Amino acid sequence: MPHGRRSGRTGRSVAGRLTAWAGNRVGGTRYLAPITLLAAVVSLDGADKGTLAVNARSLEHAFGIGHTSLGLLASVTSLSGAVCTLPVGVLTDRVVRVRLLGGSILLWAVATGLSAAAPSFVWLVVTRAALGAVTATTGPTIASLVGDFFPVSRRAQLYAYVLMGEFVGTGVGLVVTTALTSVASWRVSIAWPAAPALLLAWYVWHTREPQRGGRHVTDEEADGRTGEPSSATDGHATPDEAGRAALERGIAPRRDAVLREDPRRMPVPRAFLYVLRIPTVLIMITASSLGYFFFAGVRTFGVLFATQQYDVSRSVATALAMVVGVGGIAGLYLGGHAADRLTRAGHPNGRVIVPVVSLLVSPLALAPAILATSPLVAAPLLLLGAVTVTATNPPLDAARLDVVPSGLWGTSESARTAVRTLGELSAPLLFGYTSAALFSSHGLRWTFLIFLAPLTAAGLLGVLALRTYPRDVATAAASDAVARSPGRT
Repeated sequence: MPHGRRSGRTGRSVAGRLTAWAGNRVGGTRYLAPITLLAAVVSLDGADKGTLAVNARSLEHAFGIGHTSLGLLASVTSLSGAVCTLPVGVLTDRVVRVRLLGGSILLWAVATGLSAAAPSFVWLVVTRAALGAVTATTGPTIASLVGDFFPVSRRAQLYAYVLMGEFVGTGVGLVVTTALTSVASWRVSIAWPAAPALLLAWYVWHTREPQRGGRHVTDEEADGRTGEPSSATDGHATPDEAGRAALERGIAPRRDAVLREDPRRMPVPRAFLYVLRIPTVLIMITASSLGYFFFAGVRTFGVLFATQQYDVSRSVATALAMVVGVGGIAGLYLGGHAADRLTRAGHPNGRVIVPVVSLLVSPLALAPAILATSPLVAAPLLLLGAVTVTATNPPLDAARLDVVPSGLWGTSESARTAVRTLGELSAPLLFGYTSAALFSSHGLRWTFLIFLAPLTAAGLLGVLALRTYPRDVATAAASDAVARSPGRT
């Protein structure tokens, strides 16, 4: 018994030290639970995409399909997600978000099991469409919860930890699926994510819903607010770092765009129209969609490309994908920290500069990696390319929250997700068609090179946001100040 008690105390001590260490890394232990929760939700989609990538060849053999049909399978998921994400965004702004998210995860698990049981390619397409429909909840709901769980000053950094869940999920999906394919059929290797999804659905459903309107949440309040949000003596919300940087430079809000009504009671068409009239939102939606277009194609054909271009086995190709995943996680961390540091230093465009530079630099690393024939040469280049590309995501995601009134975060994210998923819809089809129809040899290599162009275009487009972002931040802050004032009109 004494030995058992010592072992228990040692285990608790180790767990306590690990918790303290992790808390220090993310800026406080109070952030660990929401980060873990949201990252786990994001990881499910990553795990699913990892299973599809590993099973690409098995699915082609099982149903007698080619690259184009495989691209269709991936695109159907994106199409159904694009259709469903718009109403989900509206619901996110008007219902209990943790219930919406938990119920969707449960349906996701069911759809995953049904897709693994597919007796035909048509069945598989239908179940993948259902999977995309329930996945649509993730984008708008998580964006809204991030805005209310985390303070503005650390939002890009903490958003980065949430987004790491997709890379961790994809990596786990690749490893587990690769291991399962060696001992079981492709059906088992597709079905396995349903099991952890059921557990996660229960946990999300029982999570406490955070108070809405977190634009001005402070570090002290983020541990579970029970009182009123921080406010100035006149009843208006205290400006956040991005808002203060704009005010210090004399950047005034667009008075005609200041929202003077409860956004959650706005008619749905007018809510979407308001969001799409924000210049920075339009720029970021387009730039983000171009970046995701490239990665949707790479995610579908990446393992297949590696086996052909570098003449390696599927397990070695999966290892290369893990290298890319490590680079992706590093990029998220660096991008989030750099953007928040610039913002806290008073730079009004801190969350725009980082993604613009990253997008313009990334093709310089990825192009030689695609042309290389040795995995040893390609690996460090792929690592660097992944760092530069993923460094764009946390600042862009945080910046979209900065320029939209908090009551419309779900609506805004659903508009962005719909356009992004349309890009993801077209990417696998275009990658598959281009590689098969336009090139007689090394089709995927030349296809990957051609579709580096959207990354450069996204970076050039982001330059425009350097002019629009500060004023849109000031406008959103003014809208939230009106919403919090006692005499709101």
